[in-house]
Amino acid sequence: MDYNFIKDVIPLYISAAGLTLRLALAGIVLSMLTGLLCAFIRFYKIPLLRQLAVCYVELSRNTPLLIQLFFLYFALPNLGVKISAETCCIIGLTFLGGSYMEETFRSALETVSKSQIESGMCIGLKPRQIMAYVVLPQALAVSIPGFCANVMFLIKETSVFSIVAVADLMFVAKDLIGLYYKTDEALILLSLFYLILLLPISIICSLAERRLRYAQFGNL
Repeated sequence: MDYNFIKDVIPLYISAAGLTLRLALAGIVLSMLTGLLCAFIRFYKIPLLRQLAVCYVELSRNTPLLIQLFFLYFALPNLGVKISAETCCIIGLTFLGGSYMEETFRSALETVSKSQIESGMCIGLKPRQIMAYVVLPQALAVSIPGFCANVMFLIKETSVFSIVAVADLMFVAKDLIGLYYKTDEALILLSLFYLILLLPISIICSLAERRLRYAQFGNL
């Protein structure tokens, strides 16, 4: 094990981890918004938009992120649409993550029994009040495990960004292996930095889930 090499290349990994995290956060936020929108469309069964949401979810979940990135980065320029590699990564991650978020949020919304919604209507609550005070508090607690799993899944999916020449963690590791043949050192640092990114999120999600459960939300 070459510890001097590890010491020298750690700054490269720190920079790559920062880029990886920025792209992941952008994709996760946009995925969450996309997923919420599609979940509400399917929950309320809005005509036409519901069918479009279903088609989007099926297309997204049944195609690999790698293929989606190839299309965005290599095929779109042939159609006259040129976007940067980082933008391609964010769009691809949003397209993939939005469908998983949608399934998580929709299934959580559907766990709220109709009797509770009807009870809200009986006491004069408006639809938006029923959603805000009856449905969402319970659905939020139920969706936490799935949401956290999706967040960690999307962060790990950033490992394919290197295919479009984005200098993320995987790109740096492969580059160092190709230049210096330090396979063990490069892969150990790669694993360590992904652990640094993911472990705090895992702990925070576990604490959030436990706190919501302790507050008696989601116990249906």
